[in-house]
Amino acid sequence: MIDALVLAGSPNDGALRECSSARYEAMIDIKGKLMVEYVVDALKQCEHIERIAIVGPKSELSMYFQDSKREVLVEHGGHLYENVLRGLRELPGAQRVLLVTSDIPLITHQAIENFIELCGSGQADFYYPIVPRELVEKQYSTSRRTYVQLKEGVYTGGNIFLFNPGVVEECMPRGQKLVDARKSPFKLCRLVGLLFLIKFLMKNISLQEAQKKVSHLLGIKGRVVISPYPEVGVDVDKPSDLELVYRQLELA
Repeated sequence: MIDALVLAGSPNDGALRECSSARYEAMIDIKGKLMVEYVVDALKQCEHIERIAIVGPKSELSMYFQDSKREVLVEHGGHLYENVLRGLRELPGAQRVLLVTSDIPLITHQAIENFIELCGSGQADFYYPIVPRELVEKQYSTSRRTYVQLKEGVYTGGNIFLFNPGVVEECMPRGQKLVDARKSPFKLCRLVGLLFLIKFLMKNISLQEAQKKVSHLLGIKGRVVISPYPEVGVDVDKPSDLELVYRQLELA
């Protein structure tokens, strides 16, 4: 069995503020349910998922979720790394953990279970899904995502991750450096190497090369899996995303 960790502590101080006065993005109401409730409900339907730790504003979340053997509420901290560690402390003995963001209300248990099955028996330390652009645009034609061109095709990244809790303390600080450097070409060159960056910008990097480079930078064995479920890559971070979710839920 696999435990899940849901990140629900991002403040609603960005573009979504014009759509909702909720203090946290996870608490935005969508057709009578919190955005995070859609995610947790999908996880609860998964046969592979045992415990679910929800990391966010505990006092507010307690109005919608109750601490139990399966659902655990965890007060959030200030940074991603801290929130992951707080969540893991409430999942003692976990061998593999599914990290899920709370801003993917269209996620389904089928998409989650498929990702877990694609990851297999867990030989890698970290699994990350990507979704082909054509699949996203076929199902969600108005969705505006960020895509990456690789030799094999064009992909968007997913919002669920499967990882070995034992590598978190070592690789998370390294991962944070990559996130912090993403908008600085000079810093990126120092981290990934000039040749790799040039090949990437020229769209000449293969999926295997990218996977190998990220694994080396994080000091772990990582693996990218291609998901056939667009819901994995469709998050809500701007008003047009929220409008898309409303339309999809009306059609359901």
